[in-house]
Order: sequence, then structure tokens, then C-alpha cells
Amino acid sequence: MEVFWSKGFRSTSFEDLTKKTKVKKQSLYGVFEDKRTLFLKALALYRDHNLQNLQEIMAQADSPAGKIDAILRASLCANSEDARRGCLMVNTALEFGVSDLEVTKQVEGMHNDVQLALEEVIEEGQAAEQFTTKFTSTELALHLSNALQGVRVSQKSGVDHQQTEAVLRTAFGLIMK
Repeated sequence: MEVFWSKGFRSTSFEDLTKKTKVKKQSLYGVFEDKRTLFLKALALYRDHNLQNLQEIMAQADSPAGKIDAILRASLCANSEDARRGCLMVNTALEFGVSDLEVTKQVEGMHNDVQLALEEVIEEGQAAEQFTTKFTSTELALHLSNALQGVRVSQKSGVDHQQTEAVLRTAFGLIMK
């Protein structure tokens, strides 16, 4: 996963993978028939890890506003190395577009997972009158998800941290009442 995240699918060679995993090429081929199969497993692992991380972040807060604030803080805390690498799913979407159905399903799945988690928190916050009801929870979740993805693209392309922080603070702030 780390190699694909750093180099992208097309730029990653089997030599890169064997060097990182310390597994011989034949053994790697024995478990994963090809590089693409291994890549799909890496995407699934990344997706599972990030969804679990998001759920843990939200579980630590006791109110919808606290959950949204915790997600914002976690999004802002990406160190410069992580920011330069970007998000594996966003990087993959940019590399593949919609040219590979299975890859697209993983990318869309991650997007949907994040959106549904945000939507749930926003619905809860709207019911508690902490968040605006000017837009539906679905619309607001789409907005926040899009802002998070956009910031990852900006970070990967070297946009200043202060600018990306301003984008996220604004996007998250717009849902508050």
C-alpha cells in the first residue's frame, strides 16, 4: 500500500514491491496473480483503515458539533509528508479516472463511506439544532466530502497549508448554525 501510495500504480514496479515487502517475485505472484490484484487489495486495506479511523475519531466526541470538530482537526493535522503524498484514493482517481471498473468501485466506495458517515453526523446535528437546515444532510455531506478531496489534491500539488486550512475551516464552518 505504501509503495502504491507514494509512487502510484503505473510507476510502481514489481521490484519496488518486492523490495518493500521483502518477498520474492514468485511468492508475490503466487499470492497475488498480478500487480493490479495486489493494488486492489491495497486500495481495500486503505479504505478499511480510513473508515475505521474516521469512526474512531467520531466515537471520541459526545456531540455532533464535537464530531465535526474532531474530523476537521484530524484533517488539518496531516503532516507535510502525508500532505505531499495526498490521499491514496484521490491519487488513484486522478491516475485512473474511470478506466478500470474495479478500481473505480473502490474509489467510489471510499467516497460513499465518508459521505455516509458525514451525513449521519450532520443529520444528528440538524436534529439537535447545532447545524444549518438550509441544506439537506446529504447536500452538506457532499460539500464536506468534496472539500476534503479538493484539499488533498491541492496539498499534493503543493498549495500552501494556510490556504488548504482556510478551505477546510470555511467548509466545515458553513454547516454550523
